[in-house]
Amino acid sequence: MAKSSPLAELHRSNGAEFGEEDGWLLPRHFGDPLQEYQAVRSGVGLLDLCHRALLRFTGADRVSFLHGMVSNDVKGLATGEGIYATFLDIKGKVLADARVFCASEILLVDLWEPLKEKILAHLSRYLIADDVEIADLTGQYGILSLQGPKAGLFLDQFLSPGEIPLKELNHCTVSLGGAEVRLARCRRTGEEGFDLLVKTGELLPVIARLEERGGERGFSLRWIGTQAQETLRVEAGIPRYGADIDEDNLLLEAGLDQAVSFQKGCYLGQEVLERIRSRGHINKKLVGMVLEGKKVARRNDTIHAGEKEIGRVTSSIFSPALRRPLALGYIHCDYIQPGTPVTIIHDGETTSAVVSALPFYGPSL
Repeated sequence: MAKSSPLAELHRSNGAEFGEEDGWLLPRHFGDPLQEYQAVRSGVGLLDLCHRALLRFTGADRVSFLHGMVSNDVKGLATGEGIYATFLDIKGKVLADARVFCASEILLVDLWEPLKEKILAHLSRYLIADDVEIADLTGQYGILSLQGPKAGLFLDQFLSPGEIPLKELNHCTVSLGGAEVRLARCRRTGEEGFDLLVKTGELLPVIARLEERGGERGFSLRWIGTQAQETLRVEAGIPRYGADIDEDNLLLEAGLDQAVSFQKGCYLGQEVLERIRSRGHINKKLVGMVLEGKKVARRNDTIHAGEKEIGRVTSSIFSPALRRPLALGYIHCDYIQPGTPVTIIHDGETTSAVVSALPFYGPSL
């Protein structure tokens, strides 16, 4: 049976159409996916991310333990800072991507909920004599996300000057609608964005306060369904685990360079990554493609250069910003240069495309 967000009834009252994705029943849209997309690109939208998991690490060895389990530099974090990182196996393959937040006496890890049990089992295999306790806070907390160029302006009306984190993944505890909320700067759509970690029982009062104050100040705060979210994240060139990344992918193939530190000490999978970096070569890489025509590609459609198959599509959407179909996919490294012509084949039908630099869309582009 599919899991539901604690906000499912609220979404139904707001006209949501639901669909099942990865074991979760999620709002696909709230009547008009294009208007939801435009709300994020021009104003501010509200995302329900309660299908993400939250793990808390405590104990004297929490920093050294997690530092050795992820690809980025946990030891370098100060209180109030965060990093994007991946959990790797000994072969350097990506088991999960996550955000790590350093708070006073604890570390918090935010990851995609369907990967939670796998990662907990993975961590348990290496947790031997370390003074570390891992608590699963999933269900106790929910995540809301404000995304859009006016997200910061929207939050200004609730917070004191200087409270809003300025650096990506920096975070702090704030009071919002009478609730204690952890606020983290987090881009999920290519626009300015902020995640709000809220106790489940306080989600509805916080949402009510956001909507009430937003209306008073002239902000139209629109809920954003998964259809618009998918369009936004593909335009922004953000790979998603389960679609563009899985256990068959090396970190550097997926273009997750921001998730790795080559200066940190030993960690699981480091030897493979260091060997790849020193040799300067991977066989394939996740790239963007701009398609001709109006039809989007399908996952696992083959990508060709002439008669040679060189890769496969992982995600594809129609871009309102570019008015063209876009795709992400893995291509052999001989063909990843932007501007390279390729063809995509689906059920014998051929579509011309051009390899593109990522992101396709961004506020500065």
